[in-house]
Amino acid sequence: MADRSAKSGAPVVSREFLFPFVLTTSLFALWGFVNDITNPMVAAFKAVFVEISNTQSSLVQLAFYGGYATMAIPAALFIRKYSYKSGILLGLALYSLGALLFLPAAYTENFFWFPFSLYILTFGLAFLETTANPYILSMGDPSTATRRLNLAQAFNPMGSLLGMLVASKLVLRNLQAKDFFADITAKLSAQGVPENGMAEAIKTYLAEPANQAAYAAMKTHDITVIRDPYVILGLVVAVFFFIFLFCKLPDQRAAEQIHPIETAKRLFRNRNWVGGVIAQTFYVAAQITCWTYIIQYADRNCGFSFERAQDWNIVAMIIFLSSRFICTFLMKYMNASLLLTLLAIGGIVLTTLTILLQNVAGLACLVGISACMSLMFPTIYGIALDGLGEDAKLGSAGLIFAIVGGALMPMGAGWFIDQGSFDLGFITLTGESAVFVLPLSSFVVIAIFGWRTFRSLRRKPA
Repeated sequence: MADRSAKSGAPVVSREFLFPFVLTTSLFALWGFVNDITNPMVAAFKAVFVEISNTQSSLVQLAFYGGYATMAIPAALFIRKYSYKSGILLGLALYSLGALLFLPAAYTENFFWFPFSLYILTFGLAFLETTANPYILSMGDPSTATRRLNLAQAFNPMGSLLGMLVASKLVLRNLQAKDFFADITAKLSAQGVPENGMAEAIKTYLAEPANQAAYAAMKTHDITVIRDPYVILGLVVAVFFFIFLFCKLPDQRAAEQIHPIETAKRLFRNRNWVGGVIAQTFYVAAQITCWTYIIQYADRNCGFSFERAQDWNIVAMIIFLSSRFICTFLMKYMNASLLLTLLAIGGIVLTTLTILLQNVAGLACLVGISACMSLMFPTIYGIALDGLGEDAKLGSAGLIFAIVGGALMPMGAGWFIDQGSFDLGFITLTGESAVFVLPLSSFVVIAIFGWRTFRSLRRKPA
């Protein structure tokens, strides 16, 4: 696909599709915002709810990305029967509902209602991504489809950057939990409580009647701080629902006869698509793990506060955004599969250094991984759907289903952190460093996929 794109003189977005392209591209920023305000919430919820473990706090990501897995294929069948616009409207409605469910969740002050709200919210994101990605691909000449999707995806990190800023400056900065528990830890340490018994000692301390009121006040305050951005977001998304409702979009086609079984059979015979789904699963797993656990890495290995650690996350997103535009430009002259392979190799090198260094230099390498990741999602997506025609709608669902990687790997990462440390003989790794063995394996898989598709394209006649 990238070779044809490089040789074609077709515009990336033609004039007839300019308005629907701009309107649909706004959705990429909208789901980018909620993705990256949510990643730091793993650390925030763990700080506020003393009764949950790191593994349990990662239920935030399990619910968030599990919603994609649940709804991706139903979303594809829905838009295949109806239209792109119908898929967008239903997606926005579910998105808004899930965000507004933070109101009753905050009222209960029960952690497990928050993952449930995010689960419903991502039903909407599954509809939006399953709809918007193939819609963007269809808006013009097939030879420029991957470049067009990369351009649209470049606006996703703009929303992500705003979400990170809100998380850092309006949420993490205003949480009282870390100072609250730091004071308790200092008091218990002075009483001779050892570090390995501190967690249980804190729970016992908070169970005492004299301390319950202070803990309850802190929890209520911090839950409100977490709740408010989601409620505001739910109202903003409701406004977008009405904008799309009253705007005329192309491709409002009559219902089609659906043959999902036959389509699925064709897809699973397509090695390019199957490889793309596998690579996408590992990519999303790597991205979410890297961005979610920057805070924990910087806290444990560098002694940074949550807010300062989140500032490094913001730098990572700026690098990601800048690299996305650079890579979109390079794809005009360079094969997409080859570029994907080279950046995956770069990800392998930087992740290895992140694991081994365990200091500010390691944190800088962790941030630098974002430059390598910037190209991956839309490029894997475009390569996997190349030449699928109408099967691209169900094929797209498989690639959105692959977002389930973001639900599974953070759970494993939480387990690593709960173990404390790993003595390998020649080096002792903190749990927060060992976590990144998981993204390292992902970049190996992506490099293999990129190289295989590059060799496959080279064998084809121009």
